[in-house]
Amino acid sequence: MKQAPRPFLLIGAVALATGAVVIGQLGAQPASRTNKSTTSAGRANASGGDNGGIAGAIGPDVIVGGLTDIVKYGTVNGVSAYAVGTTSCNIGDQVLSWYDSGVNDSLHPVIAQNLYRLKGGRFEQVGQSWLKHGWCAVDGNLCGQCQSDGGCDLLGVGCSDPYGGTLNGTQSDLGPRSQVNPSTGVFPFPFSAAPAQGTIGRRLQVKIDDVNPSLNPNSLYFVEGHYVHPEDAAAGNDNNNASYRRAVVGSMSSGSYTITGNGATIQQSPAIYAWKNNGLGAGIPDPDITIVTVDVPGDGRFLVGSKVTQIDANTWRYEYAIQNLNSDAAGQAFSIPGSCGLEVTNQDFHAPFSHSGEPYANDAWSTTTSSSAIAWATTPYAQNQNANALRWGTLYNFGFTANVPPTAGQGTISLFKPVATTSVNVALPVPSAATPSSDLNSDGIVDGGDLAIALGAWGTADADLNCDGTTDGGDLAVLVGNWQ
Repeated sequence: MKQAPRPFLLIGAVALATGAVVIGQLGAQPASRTNKSTTSAGRANASGGDNGGIAGAIGPDVIVGGLTDIVKYGTVNGVSAYAVGTTSCNIGDQVLSWYDSGVNDSLHPVIAQNLYRLKGGRFEQVGQSWLKHGWCAVDGNLCGQCQSDGGCDLLGVGCSDPYGGTLNGTQSDLGPRSQVNPSTGVFPFPFSAAPAQGTIGRRLQVKIDDVNPSLNPNSLYFVEGHYVHPEDAAAGNDNNNASYRRAVVGSMSSGSYTITGNGATIQQSPAIYAWKNNGLGAGIPDPDITIVTVDVPGDGRFLVGSKVTQIDANTWRYEYAIQNLNSDAAGQAFSIPGSCGLEVTNQDFHAPFSHSGEPYANDAWSTTTSSSAIAWATTPYAQNQNANALRWGTLYNFGFTANVPPTAGQGTISLFKPVATTSVNVALPVPSAATPSSDLNSDGIVDGGDLAIALGAWGTADADLNCDGTTDGGDLAVLVGNWQ
């Protein structure tokens, strides 16, 4: 739980080697927070970021200017815990509130940390944290010339504020994602939550097998930071609040693998773009990956990535990744068109796991295939408000293998919560229409064996060759027409 309000005494500015300007502080801080210090040793190093944004957007606009150190905490029952340092920047033209006490105590940012893996051409989210509640903004110059507000409770125009990994991993400051509306940025404070589990509770959790180098050869990893703030959202500046950076998994020590940042922070870019930008290897973009944005009216944004790979002359692999950036309505189902001759195999689903007492289920989505659609779905909101919906700050995967090449088409995301818009459509590659093969027994020839199958399926859809929904004389005509 949040500690009692603390007085702060400003004692001056210290210039860091990174160029950030830091306002020192003394006062009645709890011991867990004293590492937000005025020295470069105790602060996040902003050098991990790139050149930064330039202030000038209308209203306050918080972004992740730098993803810095990555702290590890150990492993419990096969799950490892980490925390990622984040440096925020206000690139807007108004100051941003940073209160954590008093009547404005909910006017501060919350910070999500995520981990992703690019393995075998598939981009998956393999870990997520609870939300770090921000407190006391200091004024640095990572993202531009800082116009300092001179205090803890506001982040000035053009100013940056660093939190090291240790701060972002402080369990008492980590609140549930389930209590935050990402579209409005509104949340209760102090937050309510059961006590944190030792070592891994509330922190960025990932299954140790998902980062084990021997189990994931040639895989690439990426960390993401995402700020949510009610003033930023009210100004309409909440679609640029996430940034990502490549991470490298190192050696095992003290029961978990070391993970370090590598290269620049890609500012104002959600992690799904790392899939395209590194799809053919680190730093090598994949032109076959498409990513489109889908906005829910009056709500938030989804980002949908897709890639189709030809396996052999008659087989294609379809991969889709959907990242819910900030939609409170969330996703309940995803579907793409089918056809009566479409043959689908290896249909699968992947999602990160909720943890530490979040109320959400972790059940896999159901998968179905018919002549009308290939679909995935979780339990509807009316049946279970805590079903495993595609909620904000998470990325889910959907894939299958098909017998036809892609064509331009449209998929559908059905929304989870009861809102005015029940679904949104997205342009993406889908399987082209297919008609059934008359070679019903797959022996390479259309003959009496196939005729016997058709007669045995009479009145059902099992040998429907003309796509009218039943096996009848029309299908026998198709079969005879293809007789060999």
